Amino acid sequence: MKTKIFTVFLFSISMFVFSQHKFLKYPEFNKNDLSKTKSTIKEDAHAEILYSSISNLIINGQLETKVFKRIKIYNKEKSSQYLDVEIPLYEGNGEKESVSGLKAVTYNLDNDKVVTSKVEKDAKFKSKEQKNQVIQKFTFPNVKDGSIIEYQYQLNSPFLQLLDKTYLEFDIPVIYEEYIFDFPKFFGYNYNFQGGLMPKYKEDQAQMMYGQDYYSLRLGFENVPPFKAENFVKNDRNYITNIRPELNSTNFNNTFKSYATTWDDIRDKLKEYDDFGGQLSKKSLARNVLSQDILSMTLPKEKANKILKFVQSTYTWDGNVGLFTGDGIKSLIDSKIGNSAEINLYLIMLMREAGLNVSPMIMNTVNRGILNIAFPTIGAPNYVVACLEDNGNYYLYDATSKFSLPNLLPPRAYNYNAILLKDKKAEILQINNFIESKTYLNVDAKLNEDTTFEGNFKDRDTKTFAILAYDEYVDNKQDYERKYKERYTFNFNNYKSEVVNDNEFQTSFDFNSDSFVDGVGGKLIFNPLLFLYRQNHEFNQTEERKYPIEFLSPYETVKKVTITIPDNYKFENLPKSKKFKTEDDGIVYSYVVSTEGNKITVETSVKIDSDNYPREYYPAFKQIFDAITQLEGQLVTLVKK
Repeated sequence: MKTKIFTVFLFSISMFVFSQHKFLKYPEFNKNDLSKTKSTIKEDAHAEILYSSISNLIINGQLETKVFKRIKIYNKEKSSQYLDVEIPLYEGNGEKESVSGLKAVTYNLDNDKVVTSKVEKDAKFKSKEQKNQVIQKFTFPNVKDGSIIEYQYQLNSPFLQLLDKTYLEFDIPVIYEEYIFDFPKFFGYNYNFQGGLMPKYKEDQAQMMYGQDYYSLRLGFENVPPFKAENFVKNDRNYITNIRPELNSTNFNNTFKSYATTWDDIRDKLKEYDDFGGQLSKKSLARNVLSQDILSMTLPKEKANKILKFVQSTYTWDGNVGLFTGDGIKSLIDSKIGNSAEINLYLIMLMREAGLNVSPMIMNTVNRGILNIAFPTIGAPNYVVACLEDNGNYYLYDATSKFSLPNLLPPRAYNYNAILLKDKKAEILQINNFIESKTYLNVDAKLNEDTTFEGNFKDRDTKTFAILAYDEYVDNKQDYERKYKERYTFNFNNYKSEVVNDNEFQTSFDFNSDSFVDGVGGKLIFNPLLFLYRQNHEFNQTEERKYPIEFLSPYETVKKVTITIPDNYKFENLPKSKKFKTEDDGIVYSYVVSTEGNKITVETSVKIDSDNYPREYYPAFKQIFDAITQLEGQLVTLVKK
């Protein structure tokens, strides 16, 4: 089955509205569009979709999807995602998708003449990036500020059960777009629709097409503003308007067949798949692998923990996510490198070999969208982890990350809904990250006589934050260091990023700066938090919050700054300590100031006790972080003795 994004809610479009609007009427190219300097929908838009048509037609047992897009580029630098086009093509079970009629051009205006630059045949290429997927790629040539890019193609597919998800909102405005789905009446489809954007033009009707009875859904949208993203949302696409038809039944020659499935059905199918259940059945691959020290352990959790560490230290994730194995577990054993399914299915095999009650748990990664448990399909989940059942409790394990722990998965795996594939049934579960992560920001500084500061800084992360930091560091060490250089613009040296205290990750450096102190009337004034003070915070949304507030985990951020001042100075004015919290203790904050001799220490702590909150909490977050920003803006005044 196709493995695709699947985040849906059922939306019944039973409007039976017959509009005078003409669909599938591609507009002629308009030279005047090249002269446009800004969007009339959003003036500062970096690009704008002038016309978009996605037309799906089932005919002769095939799905034909015709795509036509015309996009105005106002700012090339900010529009890179629209200049490179990728068309995923699935192949499996002896069948495959193909592209035909691919045309792509760039239009420019030169001395009041339209200049056309075509994407030539040799600029179009295919790349096999997954076991069952090839991607057709091309890049538009000669794109400038003011250009118009246009492309069209037809996707031919034998896969009719689950159509591609079509997004109807973007980060740029849309002047006009349409979505069309025409299919013979002996097919029955659910229109899985998500989002708040409603069509201006709509038709939902039966009609005669191609000599037989068809059902036709046609939606047209005009002057669509850009989708406005919000901070503290794991995946914006969970809320962007989209549609995805799914086959629910057929009725050929008065013979009705339902395609409705349950998660129990999915469990049974996965058992039969060679690259899932077939791999788990190769028990010999897990024999004589674990040491006797591990096998002799009696407590299930301790044994599982040891096996997790063994797999983490022996095998390395190649960065590819998938529900199914690629080259297989035998390849993983030989090469010590594999995709997420190979590593975690092998983890399950080893745990079972050790006598543990372990089952696969399938889910969507965060960037895939929330798994819709109401519409079971084998093409929906794209991730699997191990789940140990012990004394009625569940414990989750994921060996793709070197920093993961029991019940502490990588951030990509915490996406609410999951399906536990037990031996005799499938069980729907909801998973959240309940384990608190901590960030410790420590500064040990000295104020010199010449009013410069020098000292040492340490940034240490635990739990989920450590997993994220370590993965970012390993992925690109240069980019990770550059992040600190962009954040802290003063001079620093002896930069080091490293694993500390087993599963914690720390970055440290020495610094010096002459920009932290102001001299006024013979007095020295500075913020005791130095460069850890932020004048602004991210809870700065002025319009009403639309979406839930999501974090990677519950967390606590602790800042501790200790400053030694010169012996010939004394403290004239000190900040005031303060603590506050919400009524439910969901947010707790403290700001504590202490002095000892010529040293001052300021320690702050903000503690958030959940990984998600309803949108109604946003005003409370904004109010508290406003107060935090004001409190942390307090200054220290020094005078000479």
